[in-house]
Amino acid sequence: MPRLRQVSRAETTDELVLSMYDQLFGDRDPVAEPGTAAGTPGDWWTVFALVPDVLRHAVRGFALYRSPDRVLDPVLRELGQTRAGWARGSQFVFSQHCKSCRALGMPDDKIQAIAYWATADCFTPTERAVLAYTDALVLGGGRVHDTEFAELRQHLSDEQILEFTYITLMYEMHATMARALRLEFDDRDDPIVEVAAPEGESARDIGADIAGGGG
Repeated sequence: MPRLRQVSRAETTDELVLSMYDQLFGDRDPVAEPGTAAGTPGDWWTVFALVPDVLRHAVRGFALYRSPDRVLDPVLRELGQTRAGWARGSQFVFSQHCKSCRALGMPDDKIQAIAYWATADCFTPTERAVLAYTDALVLGGGRVHDTEFAELRQHLSDEQILEFTYITLMYEMHATMARALRLEFDDRDDPIVEVAAPEGESARDIGADIAGGGG
């Protein structure tokens, strides 16, 4: 379950919230009867509905990046969003944008290679430049080497770079929020936990045993 309370249909009078609920869930209450046609639980929407102004801002962001006014190739946009989801460790963002890549005609083997793009030979020079830039944005926190940026500028205009940067980082934010609030497919326990030792061995320090034995 999400870490924050979900807003039922009966709790809200906000027009945008109700419109989104109608589009995604029909006449169901999405809290009592979760699930969208896309196969997601839908709790991103019911949690964001806690603050309708925030939901409204997010929805405007979706409209912005899909606007016909964009000069960025949508395939490059989806490469950035998908790689951002993978790099930030968001099952939700990665999974959803794999589907968006597929809808744009990207073959499955190429979609799978987004996870290991640096050693894959299926990407064009332009795609490799935007994937490297995505890693610098998400994994490097915006620390982009001059040589890397110069390569990006060989393939994209300044306007395209600005659009790509804004859209990719918008989705890094969504990926981070989904993980923090355990929304959608990111409602998962952290896999990094202590694995129990055999009974009677819980206090043993193997490293110390080896170090002592090697003396």
